[in-house]
Amino acid sequence: MNLLQNKIAIVTSSTRGIGYASAKKLAQAGAKVYLAVRRLDAGREIVKEIQAEGGKADVVYFDAYQEETYCSMITEVAEKECKIDILVNNFGTTDVKEDLDVVYGSTDKFFEIVNINLKSVYIPCKTVIPIMEKNGGGSIINISSVGGKYPDVSRTAYGVSKSAINFLTKDIAVQYAHKKIRSNGIMPGFIATDASMDNMSQAFLSTFLKTVPLANPGQPEDIANAVLYFASDLSAFVTGEILSVAGGFGIASPMYPLYQDMNVKG
Repeated sequence: MNLLQNKIAIVTSSTRGIGYASAKKLAQAGAKVYLAVRRLDAGREIVKEIQAEGGKADVVYFDAYQEETYCSMITEVAEKECKIDILVNNFGTTDVKEDLDVVYGSTDKFFEIVNINLKSVYIPCKTVIPIMEKNGGGSIINISSVGGKYPDVSRTAYGVSKSAINFLTKDIAVQYAHKKIRSNGIMPGFIATDASMDNMSQAFLSTFLKTVPLANPGQPEDIANAVLYFASDLSAFVTGEILSVAGGFGIASPMYPLYQDMNVKG
């Protein structure tokens, strides 16, 4: 499948989970993929995997906690390749111990999380758009979260930052459509990454899955498939969309999990 033949792509935070699956998927579709990562040795091992499968890949340094790398990763790839066709902004973080509700959450941590989550999307987009203009177009894909759409009892900073990313994604779509630059977002639901599964108790997972009509966690591959769609001409007439990939989470009536319990008891 050569949907992305001769395309140059960057995927941030791509040594594991959604980023890893997305990088491999884009490479399988024919793109040369730059893994924008902090752990360069780990990135190089993935490059070897991709190359062993017949794909093209390289690494570029990106550390979400070093703001200067938001620009440098873009300019370094542009200098090497003379273009960038696809940018996947995948990084996101929170702090479950301090990112709580408005009153009891840490104010300093709130602004730290909002700042890093939003800047790590805003600045790479700001840097890559002029390069894509010279290309004659491109595709920006921002990985958001269902947490940016549905308010919660905790993780306020995370939700606010992801909501802001959704709006930024739409703004870019409107502002640069005339330059043939498309901008779309993906909102993963509960995805069975190592990080997620290691931090969730079985009791929490069982309870949460009652709110998911498909009744199972998603896989990183599910998000990677959506990334490929937005990266390729399969979505040539799609921009400004925020796609939920969450097994139906948020679609059903709020009574849905209660009905599930009633059916089990009945």
